[in-house]
Amino acid sequence: MAGMKNVHGNTVDHLGEAIVAGRYPAGLAIPPEPKLCEELGVSRTVIRESVKSLVAKGLLSTGPKVGTRVLPEEHWNWFDPDVILWKSKAGLTREFLRDLQDLRRVLEPAAVRMAAQRATAQDLAEIEAAYQGMRKSVEEGGDYVAYDLLFHQGLLRASHNRMIVQMSKVLSALLRTSFEISTSRKDGPRSSLPLHRAVLNAVVARNPAKAEKATVVLIDGADHDIEQVLASRRKLPSLNTPPSRLKAA
Repeated sequence: MAGMKNVHGNTVDHLGEAIVAGRYPAGLAIPPEPKLCEELGVSRTVIRESVKSLVAKGLLSTGPKVGTRVLPEEHWNWFDPDVILWKSKAGLTREFLRDLQDLRRVLEPAAVRMAAQRATAQDLAEIEAAYQGMRKSVEEGGDYVAYDLLFHQGLLRASHNRMIVQMSKVLSALLRTSFEISTSRKDGPRSSLPLHRAVLNAVVARNPAKAEKATVVLIDGADHDIEQVLASRRKLPSLNTPPSRLKAA
């Protein structure tokens, strides 16, 4: 059964990535079932189930006379982590990054404000552990980006709002990109440590206004880094590769 699930998942990924990358243009039909079966080496049942999944994600529409057509991207479900991942793999565009930055600016300060009111001892311990992982990576070398992600995801979880927690999965693509960019700047991670500490201290002190303000400062710094990379036309980091590790200081 697990194998079957895997075949279905791989087929959804394959077709989803092809649509998002523009290999099957909007408004046109995807190749007919027999051709897809042959191309992907899977059964008609797998193709049908995969198409159903992509209809649910807003990428395809099916109709009796028109067949299975690709929908324009404004119909896609941008809160679906798969859609975000496929878009990231197809290449992070400036518009996509700016949309995500805007979302982060709206969502994260408000979520951290809630975290300062609602965080449990367990939440705080997890965020503290992520912060210590970041600090250690700066001082001794290591996976700074992974700990940075855990830090921000922990804060969003500590808001104890189910919808914000769901959205944190979508934000992860931006956060990862943002951290990769700031990590590539000399002393970027080291200089952002005190900004992270300020956010965590305000949450621990149960000071919502201060926590929100400290988060805005942190996001503004990341915004600045991303804008500089966009302006310089440097290549954006790929999410297909593992995050870069810091060397020992």
